[in-house]
Amino acid sequence: MTDSNLPDKNLGEENSGGLKKRNKQKKSKEDAWKLDGPKDPFAMLDALPEEKQQEIQRALHLFSLGKGLPRTLEEASRRPYPFWDTQPVPKLGDDNATTHGPIEVDKVSVREEPYSLPQGFSWAPLDLGDPAVLRELCALLNENYMEEDDNTSRFDFSPEYLLWALCPPGWLPQWHCGVKVNGNQKLVGFIAAVPTNIRIYDTEKRMAQVHFLCVHKKLRSKRMTPVLIREVTRRVNMQGVYQAVYTASGVLPKPVATCRWTHLNTLQYTAITISSCVYSGLILKTGIDPNPALSLSFPFCQAPKTAGLRPMTRGDVKGVHMLLQGYLKKYHLAPVLSQEEVEHWLLPRENVIDTYVVENSAGVLTDFVSFYTMVSRVLNHPVHKGLKAAHSLYCVSSSTPLPDLMEDTLFLAKSKGFDVFTVLDLMENTSFLEKLKFGIGDKSLHYYLYNWRCPTIGLKMVGLVVL
Repeated sequence: MTDSNLPDKNLGEENSGGLKKRNKQKKSKEDAWKLDGPKDPFAMLDALPEEKQQEIQRALHLFSLGKGLPRTLEEASRRPYPFWDTQPVPKLGDDNATTHGPIEVDKVSVREEPYSLPQGFSWAPLDLGDPAVLRELCALLNENYMEEDDNTSRFDFSPEYLLWALCPPGWLPQWHCGVKVNGNQKLVGFIAAVPTNIRIYDTEKRMAQVHFLCVHKKLRSKRMTPVLIREVTRRVNMQGVYQAVYTASGVLPKPVATCRWTHLNTLQYTAITISSCVYSGLILKTGIDPNPALSLSFPFCQAPKTAGLRPMTRGDVKGVHMLLQGYLKKYHLAPVLSQEEVEHWLLPRENVIDTYVVENSAGVLTDFVSFYTMVSRVLNHPVHKGLKAAHSLYCVSSSTPLPDLMEDTLFLAKSKGFDVFTVLDLMENTSFLEKLKFGIGDKSLHYYLYNWRCPTIGLKMVGLVVL
C-alpha cells in the first residue's frame, strides 16, 4: 500500500532538494503563528507587532460588546445576575424603598482565609511605596482598565495619580488586592477600596469606596471578577466596615442614582485644543458635527474675570473645608470629609488635581473650584496620540455666579494644556452646562450602595464625586 502524498524515494537529488525547499517555504507560512516551546496563545499574541496586536484586540473587543453590562434599566431587567443575586444589594425588580438601612446585619465573625483563585494564580500584597510595584500597577490598568466601546482610547494613569486616588488619609494596604501569576509573578488582577465617611439622607456611615476593578483582558474567561469583589469585601469586613459605595457605567442591581457625563468638546470659550477632541470621537458622540465645530467663532475670555481668584495653598485648607462641608449638607448622598481629607483631595498636585479659590478683600474665602487630570491614549490614529481631560471635582460658589466662575475655570484649564473639560450633570452643574455650550455625552454613571437600602436619590441631590 502506497501513499500518493509522500514524495517518491527514487527522486533525484536535485528534485529532492527543490521539494525540500518548497516544503520549507510552505512550513514557514503555516508556522507563522507557532513559537518554540509551549503553544501559549497569549505569548503568541505578545510576539506580534503592536499594530497587529491592536488590530486583533479591536476585533475581539467588537465581538465581546454584546456580553458587556447593559446600559439601561430596561436592558438590565432582561439579564440574569447570578453573582449579584447572592450579594446584599437591592434587586432590580424591587419597588422603591421608603426606608433606609443595612440589608444584612453586621457579621459576628468574618472569614479569615482569602477566597480561592483559579489554579496558577495567587493573591499578592502591593507596596505602592515601591516605584516598581506602582509602575506595574500602572501597566495593568493602562492596558486593561476601562476603554471606549469603539476601542478608540484608553486611560493612561500616572503613578502620581494612583497614589492620590489610592492613598487618602486612613488608607489600608490590605485593601489593595492584587492577583499575580504564580509562574512569572505578573500582575493580572486588581481591585481597591479606600475608607470614607458617607452621609445617606440623615445617616452617616463609615464605608469603603471601591474602584479600579481590573482583570487582564486575556484572563476574563477565568471569572476572576466575582472573586476579587468577594475578597475585597472580606478584607473590608475584617475592619468592621460593612457598607460600600461604587459607580459603574453599566447597570447592576440596583442604582441608587444615575447621572450623565457632559463634555465641553469645542471649548469655544477658552479656545482649548479641539483637534484631538474631534479625532478621539468625543464630538461625534455628542452629536456635534466636527466640521462646523472647527470653524465656529465664539468670544472667549482673555483672562479670568473673577477678582481674587488664585491657586489654593496649604493655608486655605481650613477655609475650603468649611465651604465644602457647608455646601454638601444639602445633598442626600455626600461625603463627610475631615480637614486632612480635604487637604489630600484638593490641595494642588501637578498633573493630578488643581484647585482655585476666590479670596475677597477681607481675606475670606468665598468660592472654590477643583478639577482632576485624566489622560487617555488615543488608539489607532495616525496623528493624535493622547487626550488630556479635566474632570470637575467639587465647586462651591457663594459670592460669584457659578457660570462666571466656571468660565474662568475653563480659561485656567486651557492655560494648563487641557483638551477637554468634563462635568457630571449633578449638584448645581446644570446651571452652567447650556450657557457654556457643554454637550451631553453618550454614557451614564450609576451610583451603587453595597449592603444599604434607601429610596432612590434624585440627580440634583447627589453631592458625591467618585473617581
